[in-house]
Amino acid sequence: MYDKDLVIEILEQIIESIEIVTERCAYATCMDDFMDTKAGQEKLDSICMKLIAVGESLKNIDKITNYELLALYPTIEWKKIKGIRDFISHHYFDLDAEMIYGICQNNISELLLVLIEIKNDLLKGKS
Repeated sequence: MYDKDLVIEILEQIIESIEIVTERCAYATCMDDFMDTKAGQEKLDSICMKLIAVGESLKNIDKITNYELLALYPTIEWKKIKGIRDFISHHYFDLDAEMIYGICQNNISELLLVLIEIKNDLLKGKS
């Protein structure tokens, strides 16, 4: 068995990071908003740092839970999320603002909802 309190603490950090990403993504109405100004580029950089933290933290949860917890929530493509962390970290200069904008527009809200669900399930003792 794993330390649920530790996993909940990590989930809270991830949820907070995703809420910050959501707030910062609201700045952009299109991908060019991230590239056309210095402020936009700074938003993109800060979003990328949060996405790195999210991906790394999810990897840690996977290890702590022996790869069992996240697998209980198959609506999220966990491998891709963790892969985004690796891509941003190791190929930063190849980073595509369109990809990050797409994540913000299409994926981040669903991820947030599922992470909140996981946290609530752990608090209720379901997982």
